Amino acid sequence: MKKVLLLAIWSSLLFGENMMGGWNSGEDSEEAKAHKVEQARLCTLYTDKIVKYKATMRDDGLAQATLNNYVRLQTKYCEEAK
Repeated sequence: MKKVLLLAIWSSLLFGENMMGGWNSGEDSEEAKAHKVEQARLCTLYTDKIVKYKATMRDDGLAQATLNNYVRLQTKYCEEAK
């Protein structure tokens, strides 16, 4: 009897969880839009940073490492924005 009751409670929780997921899908799309806008903003930011940094960049290893990091971040955010 305990197993049947436990199975009934377990299945109702699983079914309820699946039903609740569809009710807030509007919020998920708003979050996705906000995330996409932020990714595009960061893509533009790092693209501009690279252009400005190359114009004033020193000629040493640390400056090259900084540039490599900006390029890595630009690649990350521009790929996600697409």
